[in-house]
Amino acid sequence: MSEKNRILVVDNDQIILDSLCKFLNSEGLVATGVKSFEQAVSELNKTTYSLVITEMGLDDGDGFELLDLIKNNFPQTVVVIITAYGSIENAVKAIKRGAYDYLTKPLVDDELRITVARAIKQQSLMRENENLRGQLEQKYSLQNIISHDYKMARIFELIEAVADSKTTILMTGPSGTGKSMLARAIHYRSSRRNKPFVEVSCGAIPETLLESELFGHVKGSFTGAVVNKEGKFLAANGGTIFLDEISNASYGLQVKLLRVLQERQFEAVGSNKTITIDTRVILASNRDLKKDVENGRFREDLYYRINVVPINMPPLAERVGDVPLLAERFLKIYCSQHDRYKIAITNDALEYLERYNWPGNVRELENIIERAVLLSKTKYITQEDLPPVILHHQPPAEQAFNGSASLKDALVEPEKRLIRQALEANHWNRQKTASTLQINRTTLFKKMRQYGLYAEARKLGLL
Repeated sequence: MSEKNRILVVDNDQIILDSLCKFLNSEGLVATGVKSFEQAVSELNKTTYSLVITEMGLDDGDGFELLDLIKNNFPQTVVVIITAYGSIENAVKAIKRGAYDYLTKPLVDDELRITVARAIKQQSLMRENENLRGQLEQKYSLQNIISHDYKMARIFELIEAVADSKTTILMTGPSGTGKSMLARAIHYRSSRRNKPFVEVSCGAIPETLLESELFGHVKGSFTGAVVNKEGKFLAANGGTIFLDEISNASYGLQVKLLRVLQERQFEAVGSNKTITIDTRVILASNRDLKKDVENGRFREDLYYRINVVPINMPPLAERVGDVPLLAERFLKIYCSQHDRYKIAITNDALEYLERYNWPGNVRELENIIERAVLLSKTKYITQEDLPPVILHHQPPAEQAFNGSASLKDALVEPEKRLIRQALEANHWNRQKTASTLQINRTTLFKKMRQYGLYAEARKLGLL
């Protein structure tokens, strides 16, 4: 019999205990009987049970005490309480404290059979939800966001420091750099991981409806409000809300957001009732909010309130070393998703991908790899599987000669890019980088100074 069908019966009356175990075993279940609180705890520590049926009154404890212990230490185990002295008050108390059901003696076979079947089904759903939650945590873990870039390494270190806190985080950077995935990684790395993660794209919701979407509304508060509606902030209570494209919030809505961030309180549209929440807030913008403040489009007080922990996501064009890593990762994902078999991406195809400037960032790379997986007719992804925009792209240094640029000037950008890539690949170790580039350390140092790489590294604490 599988583990999910194991039932622990707890009752200090030996006759009832034997009768219950015999009945449950006859139903194809595996029932174990114990007579005390202490024995029940010992059994729970030794064996995984899907269901515990316990008498309310035990010689060395009570059913409520055992219920609390199970909910705290064995959350995937369902509890049904039975007693000879039933009352509505105790039944309500049992359900509120987490019991699945409450039955009174003498037990009726059909009633017990139905209750046990439903309880086991409930436990199965709990186990399935736990497995799905584990898959989500794995999918959105920091380990799943692969990068060799030093800028991303700094971001990962920052996330490790602030993930399990209530502090507000503001992510900036171009669209497609992975801000949404990073927000989920922060959530699943925090103690709020078992609570809701709610994402709201402020740019995708009409300005007139955004306030209602975030804070909810009461029936009749405006035309079309035919029922009460719970807002996203309340839906995320205890968890995390991610407000993407926050720069699209109206000036009036910004006032309400400021209050939520400072006091954790708000009122639904059309209501005077104040709602208090415990919601962690992560925001993102692909626009420069500081410039929006200077132009009067974004409140200065809100900007400084949300800019507690700023995270700037670098565009993919500045993380050229990550392109092969991400491409290979997306190849595995979409081969599995579309049931296609591809061995690898050819070196020629990777070279084209590395030379592209990626205006759509990581999202564009992901879409291109998925397209290639679907269209490729061989076991490899080759340059023929890439779209024309990739194949026809020319980096600045490879553009046609215009009659004025010298060879020395033309080689500046590619040399700088090559040195940066080598430094990043060697974690900014100059000795290893010089060896990789087959130049001496003095030459490398001079070129780093020439291209501003030394000053940049010092500023970031890499040297």
